[in-house]
Amino acid sequence: FLPYQRLGLVIVDEEHESSYKQKEPAPRYNGRDAAIMLGKMSGAKILLGSATPSFESYQNALSGKYGFVQLTTRYGEVMMPELLFVDMKEYRRKKMMKGCFTPVLYEEMKRVLENGMQVILFQNRRGYSTYLQCDRCGSILKCKHCDVSMTYYRYRNTLNCHYCGSLRAVPAVCQDCGQGHYVNRTPGTERIEEDVKQYFPEARVARMDLDVISNKAKFRALIDDFESGNLDVLIGTQMVSKGFPVVDNFERVKLVGVMDADSLVGFPDFRAEERAYDMLMQVSGRSGRKGERGKVVIQVVDRQNRVYQLVGKEDYHGFYTLLSREREMFNYPPFSRLIQIELRHVDEVVLRNAANELARQMRERLERRVCGPAEPDVSRVRKMYRIQILIKAEQGLSLSIFLKQKCDELAKTPVGKGVRVYFDVDPL
Repeated sequence: FLPYQRLGLVIVDEEHESSYKQKEPAPRYNGRDAAIMLGKMSGAKILLGSATPSFESYQNALSGKYGFVQLTTRYGEVMMPELLFVDMKEYRRKKMMKGCFTPVLYEEMKRVLENGMQVILFQNRRGYSTYLQCDRCGSILKCKHCDVSMTYYRYRNTLNCHYCGSLRAVPAVCQDCGQGHYVNRTPGTERIEEDVKQYFPEARVARMDLDVISNKAKFRALIDDFESGNLDVLIGTQMVSKGFPVVDNFERVKLVGVMDADSLVGFPDFRAEERAYDMLMQVSGRSGRKGERGKVVIQVVDRQNRVYQLVGKEDYHGFYTLLSREREMFNYPPFSRLIQIELRHVDEVVLRNAANELARQMRERLERRVCGPAEPDVSRVRKMYRIQILIKAEQGLSLSIFLKQKCDELAKTPVGKGVRVYFDVDPL
């Protein structure tokens, strides 16, 4: 958005990254797409780089809309790391787990650390436990203001909502049945750090997530410590998978452990498998960047999931070909463009009536292009209920004037009074 005068080249690294998309607050836009438009307006070249391109960019490359260059070998002719998929379900059944670690990951960590090398452990969940569950009735402790489970932090003994930021103490007994007690489920980075210190007491350990890395200075200090060899084990969320230039100097990283790969796949989202594939391939690339071949241990429960089969083959084109057939069949990107309309209101009944009316009016013209209304994964945030309508539009179809008109008409009717409407084109 800066006033360039002689812009000649725009480089977008890791162009598949969802963090390029600004969702809140408005304006909602994708930085990659803005860069492409900027290059077009300036007559500049645009270079998009990624080991796992977004389906939209890859489709544009295959169709000839973009130029296409492939790098088939790693820098310095280093071999790709060895991938090991380990079945946690079997080890849990046999009671052979060591905290969060399967025997395979434990032994690999022991070997690497004894050789004076470094380990990165990846878990895309913060806190000590992702949620607490009653051991008697099975109810999950949720935020009072949002329809989402609260994360437990052991070091401060509190529950935290990652949506509204509210804090609360852990109840002594279950708030639903009044008899059971809450137990930890799905370990986060804090719990994994505790387990590493327990099973590898001599190892120097650090954690990289939003709870401990609050600014650029702390991030740089942690990276410098790890790169210089002052740390042996780095535990983190997706922050450790990013291709930061400084991270590529981690020559002594010979093992990457993915603690719970299934948590990346199990989302009701057509992009879930694409994101899981991207994340696993990106974090795997941190291992063995120089010298001896690295190793990646991926702990899973659903060993037969097709994402793991495709990651093991390291064949992105095959992965794209398989999933793109399904997307084309159901008219999802890259074969269409999505427009997400989100309605919000403090009263759930008012919200549902307004959403149903808006969807009915839009279907009169758009017919089967309109999907929903449907509740999102988190249907209430900060006491505001949310409901979404999705529109699948063919490439080149302009709907902005029509949609704005329908929403303005809804706001003037009794059923739509007080309902907030938000648009997101090409949502991620």
